[in-house]
Amino acid sequence: MWDLLLQNIEDKNVPLTGREKSIIREAFLYRKFRKNQYVMQQHDTARYEIFVVRGMLRTFIVDNKGTEHVLQFSPEDWWAGDLYSFFSGNPTSYSIDCLEHSEVLLITKEGLGLLYEQVPKMYAYFCKLYTNSIAAHNRRIASTLCQTAPERYLDFRKRYPDIEQRIPNRHIASFLGITPQSLSRIRKQLVKDGN
Repeated sequence: MWDLLLQNIEDKNVPLTGREKSIIREAFLYRKFRKNQYVMQQHDTARYEIFVVRGMLRTFIVDNKGTEHVLQFSPEDWWAGDLYSFFSGNPTSYSIDCLEHSEVLLITKEGLGLLYEQVPKMYAYFCKLYTNSIAAHNRRIASTLCQTAPERYLDFRKRYPDIEQRIPNRHIASFLGITPQSLSRIRKQLVKDGN
């Protein structure tokens, strides 16, 4: 379980010593969640940043009409959370639940601060994560505003290769901003077109 996180860190050009790896292990909490269990609920304060070791998380928001809108899927080796709530202490607008039985590593704001003190290079790692997160959110906004539904679906398949079969169609449709029926039509047309 720890190997996945440590490899993720080193893949961001942050080499670690054995001592630093031990400090990182101590900074995180390991938790298991059942399928459909919430890791974080809308209106709570985000107490953790979440690294997915095994399973699949879904970050979503519920609008005033009770409709869910999926913002992100987080399979293995991905991060999830609400940075604004985590750092500000304000209530989160998002919920995160498990689409599968999941194992995660959690770090608190206090734990992150101690980690920065004890392993200063971790600050560079998290800066890279936050920069990538901002870029991904901007791409998502541009995609929603500028692309057709079939283009968004093809982008989804690129961004999340190999996980489409693990996610219920209604959640994929929600992520794309379309109905499940529209998703079915898009898939049929793409097959017909040879994609």
